Order: sequence, then structure tokens, then C-alpha cells
Amino acid sequence: MLDILNKEITCIKNITVNPVENVKMDDFHLHDEFEIYMFLSGGVRYFIEKNSYDLVPGDILLMRPGEIHKPTFTSNEVYERIIINFPENVLRMLSTEENELSFCYYSRPHGEKNRLNSTDDEKYEMISLFEKLTMADSYRQMWNIQLKLSVFLEIMVRINRIFSDETRSTPSHLHNRNLIPILEYIDQNLDKDLSLRSLQNKFYISGSYLCQLFKQTTGSTLHEYIIYKRVSRAKQLLLSGESSYNASLKSGFSDYSNFFRSFKKVTGYSPREYLKQITK
Repeated sequence: MLDILNKEITCIKNITVNPVENVKMDDFHLHDEFEIYMFLSGGVRYFIEKNSYDLVPGDILLMRPGEIHKPTFTSNEVYERIIINFPENVLRMLSTEENELSFCYYSRPHGEKNRLNSTDDEKYEMISLFEKLTMADSYRQMWNIQLKLSVFLEIMVRINRIFSDETRSTPSHLHNRNLIPILEYIDQNLDKDLSLRSLQNKFYISGSYLCQLFKQTTGSTLHEYIIYKRVSRAKQLLLSGESSYNASLKSGFSDYSNFFRSFKKVTGYSPREYLKQITK
């Protein structure tokens, strides 16, 4: 069991020099694993669903499957972060009925309260744990598997304790408040016409201005966001038993070939391959 857990928990420290030039800005992130993201340095505004966060070193973000997210750079400083990914079964295996480690992921609305509201002391302690986990995952020594799992477990316990403290607020905001009702409408109407003309008529806003607002906020295009949201919906429908064709229609793709191309671009798999991969 320990070997399985060890292989399913990945921890990577990434350092990017000149991120404005070296990081592809158009792509959102959408995956089926849970993620813990620790920000170490750089100038970053992080967009998650309908919220954005101006990050400071030591900030921790929690993303569960299906939550669309991406960084936007506010400076060209060296960008450092540590990212931990793992499937849900890891949390189940390490939880008890009274103390579910998935509490910090599911005890909040989708795309909200993603940033952990930590004190400075907690941030320093967590940075130390993340660095320790990175070391344990990078160098093979005797009992490293046990060390890695013990550090991961401590990280999850600390995160849940901070998250469950109801005396703390979790501030988040979207820099362009005008986008919020539009993004909410998109979420609720993925199977409808979401063309730029339709949105500008619905919200009495210039299409070019809407695209500019969205680009400024996320660093990506509104069209790209809608594609990722529709693929996310299609994944849910496929897992619930819908056929690929029905999933494409119900998630707003009017053309199956367009759905197939978009799905493979976002996930790396065809719909059939995706189902085999996720259910194996």
C-alpha cells in the first residue's frame, strides 16, 4: 500500500526565469487530480473559476478536480512554486470517518475559498514542510517512502486545521467586477449559445471590450475559457454514463468533430481513451 501511495503523490518544485516570455499564457489548467500549490516567488495573480488572487510568498492554493485555474504574471521576476498532485483515493486511504482529509476541498463552493488564509508563522512552517517533501521525493534513500508520506500527511492535517478555523476570512476578488455575472451566466448556460454576439446582446456590453476585460484579468481569451468549461462539463457527463455524442451536445458543442478536437487538446485523450484512463 505504501508503494502505491508513494507513486500517486507527485511533488515538483518549478523555477521559471522571465516567465512573461517563457510561460505559455493562453492555456488554462484543468485536471482530474487534487492539487496543492505553494507560491514561493514572482509577481503572480492567480485566476480560479470566478475569482483571482494576488499572491504573496507562502500562499497556498487548493484546487480540486474540475476547477479551472491559471497564473497571470504581473512582473517578470523569477517565478517559483511547489506543486503537489494526487488522486482522491490517496485522501480516502489516509482518512478516518471523523477526520476526512478531503474536508478542505469539499467543504466550500466550487471555485471559491481556494486560498488558505495562513499567518506568517504558518507560512514559514508550511514552506519548510513543502521543501522537505520535495527533497524526500527527489532523493532515493532508505525509508524515504515513509518520510514522504509522513510529511504529506502533516501537510494535509495542517491545511485542514487552518481551513476549518471559522474565525479566519478567505478574501478573494475579481479585478473586473463586471465579469462576475457574465462568468456566472456562462457556467449556468454551457449548452446554450455563448457566442460573443450573444453575450454582448445579453449584457449590453461591447464584444471587444468584454474580450479586453477578460484578457486583462486572466491572460487568456474568453473563447478559450468557454472551451475549457465545456470540456469540464463533458468529462462529468461521460463519467455519469452519457455517450460521447450526448456529452458533446449537452456541454454546448454543436459539432462533434469540434468537440473531439477540443476534448483531445484539453485532456490529451479522445473521449473513449479518457474513460479508459480515468476508470482503470
